Amino acid sequence: MRRHLLLATSLLLPSFAHAADWYEGSSKHFIVYSEGSPEQVTAATEALERFDQALRTITGTPDKPISPNLRVTVFMLDDVAAIRKLSGDQSIAGYFQPRASGPMAFAPRKTAGELSARAILQHEYAHSFMFSSWPSAVFAKWFVEGFAEFVGTATYRTDGTLTFGAPPEYRKYGISQINQIPASQLLMLNPGKLDELQTHILYGRGWLLTHYALLGGHGKELAEYITLSNAGKAAEAGRAFGNPNDLDHKLNRYISGTTLPLLRLSREQVAVGKVTLRKLSAGEVATLPARTRSSNGVDAKAAPEVAELARRLAAPYPTDAAAQNELAEAEFDAKNYAAAEAAADRALAADPNSIHALLYKGMAQMAVAKAAGDTNPERWKAIRGYFLKANKLDTEYPQPLILFYESFAAAKQAPTVNARNGLLGAYVLAPFDTDLRVMAGKVLLETNDAKAARVAFEPVAYSPHAPADNVALKVLTALDEKGPEAALALLNEAEAKARKAAEDVEKKKKS
Repeated sequence: MRRHLLLATSLLLPSFAHAADWYEGSSKHFIVYSEGSPEQVTAATEALERFDQALRTITGTPDKPISPNLRVTVFMLDDVAAIRKLSGDQSIAGYFQPRASGPMAFAPRKTAGELSARAILQHEYAHSFMFSSWPSAVFAKWFVEGFAEFVGTATYRTDGTLTFGAPPEYRKYGISQINQIPASQLLMLNPGKLDELQTHILYGRGWLLTHYALLGGHGKELAEYITLSNAGKAAEAGRAFGNPNDLDHKLNRYISGTTLPLLRLSREQVAVGKVTLRKLSAGEVATLPARTRSSNGVDAKAAPEVAELARRLAAPYPTDAAAQNELAEAEFDAKNYAAAEAAADRALAADPNSIHALLYKGMAQMAVAKAAGDTNPERWKAIRGYFLKANKLDTEYPQPLILFYESFAAAKQAPTVNARNGLLGAYVLAPFDTDLRVMAGKVLLETNDAKAARVAFEPVAYSPHAPADNVALKVLTALDEKGPEAALALLNEAEAKARKAAEDVEKKKKS
């Protein structure tokens, strides 16, 4: 999910204008940027890392090595007002963006009676955790959201104990409703189109059924439900918890009990590991207003504003790699490719092993060559060289592999076997990125691997946030009814339609 910025450049400046000391808290799974004391930033980083480790403990998921570039980057802004200015959404208090280029999260340091920003981050991180931990499984919408709601309300005591199982008060109405979404519908992989009220109820009933399964002694039924769902046995899966009509009443009796069971994990039960702290350089602090906007994502209207802001803020710091990396990104987003490459060169002069700078230098050159229709093999070899160097610096980071694969389409060349394998490798590293799953699914269709293609498309097709025009679901239908060739043709047609729509928008802007 990328949120676009529609705000004037000046709007975020007050959030950073009086910044004193900013720190980077670094752990195995998170990088936290925040103003405050060293103790505060360390505590915030430790809390997030403890949450990740607690999820692994309660699900029995091993903690595998990950690329340092795939850690979740968390920007802690002043308050909820700053979050809403950044996102352009007046209804949120914090949010998370799962991306193969590096997951991003934005949260306030201070809240006042709002839906807990920590709960939002924990809910959204749970989605990323689910799709990373079980990338080959498909989960029903109720469990995708129910599990996220279940862990999203986790709370910390002063002694470090982490408690799971508290009901989400903001779902109170939906938790007890039966008629709008009965269990017979809730348990379907695709419960159909839901209106706003039904969606609210799905989240609430999903939390309740998850709680009932995990803490109410029905984990065996949940495991059977997931197994049958993934085996394509929808009817049997729907009865895994018994008669669906009876299940509705069992759930209501469960929630109306005197005390719901809770799961508590002590500080000693959840090892956090090392958290390191680094004070940000003057150039890093100065360019934070632009960096948060670039990291959040910009549209065509906001990009020139952010580039102008980054230009002004980075100017005093020509030898600061972080400041010049932000400038490279902002100039690239504004389609100022020569300026982006020049900033990337300055970043590389300061830090020759900057993967960010290598990628943006290659991306800037690729954009220019693509626009010119340049098919010179030597030029494209040089462009790909930047992506290959970045890959050698971090072989577990998917973004260089993705860009290497995309360079062949940009050069109007068929991707090599290595490029395709690289993209599939990126998909394995970042299965939580929806766009990457679709790209990988397409490659698998092209190689006639129907089974693996289905695995790639299913979480996208059955996502609770799937668009009305659910192309992934259509691809699965075509795959089942007509085979890989028909599914690929449908996907190509949908992509061509989307490209034309984007081109039409660009034409209207220029006319």
